[in-house]
Amino acid sequence: MKVLISDPLSEVGVKIFEEEPDIKVDVNTGLAPEELKGIIGRYDGLVIRSATKVTSEIIGAAEKLKVIGRAGIGVDNVDIPAATRKGIVVMNTPHGNTITTAEHTIAMMMALSRNIPQATASMKEGRWEKKKLQGRELYSKTLGLVGAGNIGRIVADRARGLKMKVIVYDPYITPDTIRELELEPVSFEDLLQRADYITIHTPKTEETTNMINRETIARMKKGAMVINCARGGIVNEDDLYEALASGHLGGAALDVFMTEPPGKIKLLELPRFICTPHLGASTKEAQDNVARDVAEQIVAFLKDGTVSNAINVPSISGELMRLLRPFALLGEKLGLLQGQLAVGGLKEVEVRYAGRVAEHDVSPLTAAVLKGLLTPALKEGVNFVNAPHIASDRGIKVLESRTETSRDFGSLIFLRVTSTEGENIVSGTLFGKTLPRIVRINDFYLEAVPEGHNLLLFCEDVPGVIGRIGTLLGDHGLNIGRMQVGREDGKGRTVIFLNTGAPVGDEVLKGLGSLENVLSVKRVEL
Repeated sequence: MKVLISDPLSEVGVKIFEEEPDIKVDVNTGLAPEELKGIIGRYDGLVIRSATKVTSEIIGAAEKLKVIGRAGIGVDNVDIPAATRKGIVVMNTPHGNTITTAEHTIAMMMALSRNIPQATASMKEGRWEKKKLQGRELYSKTLGLVGAGNIGRIVADRARGLKMKVIVYDPYITPDTIRELELEPVSFEDLLQRADYITIHTPKTEETTNMINRETIARMKKGAMVINCARGGIVNEDDLYEALASGHLGGAALDVFMTEPPGKIKLLELPRFICTPHLGASTKEAQDNVARDVAEQIVAFLKDGTVSNAINVPSISGELMRLLRPFALLGEKLGLLQGQLAVGGLKEVEVRYAGRVAEHDVSPLTAAVLKGLLTPALKEGVNFVNAPHIASDRGIKVLESRTETSRDFGSLIFLRVTSTEGENIVSGTLFGKTLPRIVRINDFYLEAVPEGHNLLLFCEDVPGVIGRIGTLLGDHGLNIGRMQVGREDGKGRTVIFLNTGAPVGDEVLKGLGSLENVLSVKRVEL
């Protein structure tokens, strides 16, 4: 078997491959896309970092490829749907750089507070500006964490060691769980108003993009400081510039940018702005860790089919994976739907398996459900291995049951999710042996294909509604690929689940919500 390493990788990982007698490893970095496409057909495994772009074209040329391993957490540079369709396992290494990234956040906060980069530049230019570069202490200041996942919790631990008061906003973790961490849960509004420092520890999602913008910055206390070592685009760089230039913010530090490298942006002109070129995971320890992890994971997969830290398949033995893969895909899609329906912090997940699927070990399927459920909030930070642990850490109670009889289907997965704001029920089955279908959304029964860009509309059951929806979408150049309708017995309401050929923008969503007899509308990405 052959493995290609197409991005620079720590020698620790290369050595693991070289010591395997059944695996030949080639290190060939800096390949142009056409060059990679020309040789990828020879390899069973591919190891990447962030530079290599594994597009659908490259995957199409990968005749033998079985696994792609990312030495790091982000997999934005891999076309995961294309890899999944071709049966290629995509793995990441989510744990190797958490401490490094958290420490970089603390380092940025301290450097910003004490003007260390500015002082260094000043002295190198022959100046002694002691009075001008007076800083501030972290002691007794309030740190506001936006996100309390693995990295956020490490930052909180280090900050408490510095005798800071730590408050947390994370809508996906229940307040009780945050209190168990000995942290104070607060609303986003409270965090903005109270924090002396605000650090970001969330993935980039639809909800978090431009989260720190002109309006939210205006609600921060005067002199507050913002640090982002998470993902570019969560902080609006133009609005941040205005807030720093006006003096409303006391300073800001970015390790990540909307475009990387960012080029000559206006922020670089400001003395109270410091930055680093995406160094959050750039320590020798972190690079050794992720290199070791990715090498060990790929060797285990190629030798015996063991799947670890996979993005697109559950972590189970090779033989069982082939049998349960369609059910795992169904479970992940049901969880993904529930993750987008849920409002507030998740409290309880109930999964029931009925029929033939219940004859097997269903724990990998529950992991798939949890992976789907947590993905809208955590993106690439969750996979089939860590999803149960993340759910436990966030105080989510998981109930699992099986029955070998199913009244209406050969196999059925029932999923009830309870949050701080209510509960939702969805169910799904397989048509044939491999085709997932959603057959229930709360009290509505239908037959929906869970894939692509979708709209979920709840409407009054009266004539003309579907026509008005179709007309509005057509006026905006959006085609309806599929549409399923379900009725709620005796209550005069319908659910419409329709697939669009392209994502639906905010303007169209607002227009649909204002149509007569449309009760609610929601984007659903599956």
